[in-house]
Order: sequence, then structure tokens, then C-alpha cells
Amino acid sequence: MENSLSPASITSNLETRFIGQRVIYYPRLASTMEVAKREAQQGATEGTVVIADEQTAGKGRLKRVWLSPKGNIALSIILHPSVAHLPSLIMLASLAVVHSIEAVTGLKSQIKSPNDVLINGRKVCGILIESEVQGNIVNYAIIGIGINVNLRLADFPEIRLTATSLSDELGRSASCLSVVRYLLVDMERLYLALRAGESIYEEWRDNLVTLGRMVRVESGKTTYEGVAESVAKDGSLLLRHSDGSLTKIVTGDAILRN
Repeated sequence: MENSLSPASITSNLETRFIGQRVIYYPRLASTMEVAKREAQQGATEGTVVIADEQTAGKGRLKRVWLSPKGNIALSIILHPSVAHLPSLIMLASLAVVHSIEAVTGLKSQIKSPNDVLINGRKVCGILIESEVQGNIVNYAIIGIGINVNLRLADFPEIRLTATSLSDELGRSASCLSVVRYLLVDMERLYLALRAGESIYEEWRDNLVTLGRMVRVESGKTTYEGVAESVAKDGSLLLRHSDGSLTKIVTGDAILRN
């Protein structure tokens, strides 16, 4: 089947060395992140992918739930990066999503720092990264990616104003399998480039919808407002306030203001 997400359909002639060469598939699963974490703790090989046709309790940032009914993409990828490359994982994951969406559908998307991909200002993809680090050793890092592929927004009025899907944008269904296969190949290409000392920061920065916009950032119990002036190579956001002062925000959830 063109849209089957079976291990065989994903791995068959997949042009990667390791990412996606081992796929653990579930028709229905609470959270791919939880299964991937268990696999990683048990010594799973780098590049192992956990994927589900339907995810019932997907994990988003800040303990949010990510909705992923059948016909969409919910997957987690296990990597063993160096500590130095941890901040770049969100960059390579979001870039790979942008590249995959355009390659498969022709749709242009943009990145909203730190972990969203938008089409026409609405969220089409969420990314979550979790890692276990001891000293200077990364035991594992897991990249979780959820993409709204064939989500009918009319069925979910509570998110219709803030979310979109590839099918809603196209006016027709899209192939989950094609997006997944392209995504895995591009993830590995960017990951190997990173390990070879190449920078992906500039392309990531140039794809950000956040820069130059008024944003409200919730960081812990503190809320900041200002213009997103620039981003550092570690992914942190530089926010210019109305009084001219500048704040560097390492972790936080940015909300675009009109």
C-alpha cells in the first residue's frame, strides 16, 4: 500500500546508513517517545525509529498532549550525538520537516522557534527532544516528530484556528509514507553534516518565522514580551524589549503576536 507505514515499506531501499534501517511499528500506541526511551535504555542501535499509525497520548512540550489519529505521522528517532551537538538537534529536525513537506507536497513551511513548523501561520508539526546525559556523555537523545498529514481540521474545532494539516492545505490527501521516507533520509544527511563539522544554523535561522516579530515568551514562571531580534547558535532567542533592553532566553515557549 502506498500509505502503509509498515517496517518493510519504510526500510525498503531506504537510502540511509542507519537512520530508519531499524523500524519498530505499532498500529496504535500511547506514545512513541515512551517506547523509544525504553528501547534506548535497553541499548537500541542508533537510528532506530519507533512509529505508530495512531498515537493516543503523544507527548508535546511543557507536558502538553499531541493529537495524532490514524492518517498522520507520529515517530521517534533514537540518536547518540555528542554533547556539543545536542542544541543542534532541534535545528536539524525542523529543517528536515520543512524539506520533506516541500519535497513531497510542494508546500512551503516555516519554523517557529523552538519546536513548531507552520504553514500559513498555523501549526502543522511539533517536535520534542529528550535526552539522557551523564557528565559529558550523551547516553541517548530521542527526537519525537508529529506531523498533521491527513488530519481533518473540521473534525477538531478546538484547534482549527491554530493548526493545519498537509491535506487541508492541499485540498487532497497526502502520503504519510513518502513524507516519512524523505524525512529519515534528510535527517541523516543533516546529522552527518553536523558530525562532519558543517553548520546548519544559518539555514535554520533563515527559515525562522519568529525573527522580527513581536512575541510573548513564557520561560518558567516568567513571561517576556518584545521583538525577536535574533537567535544564537545554541538556539537561544534574543528578545528586544520596548525599553531597548535585551534578554537572552535559553528555554521558553514563544507565542507570535499580531
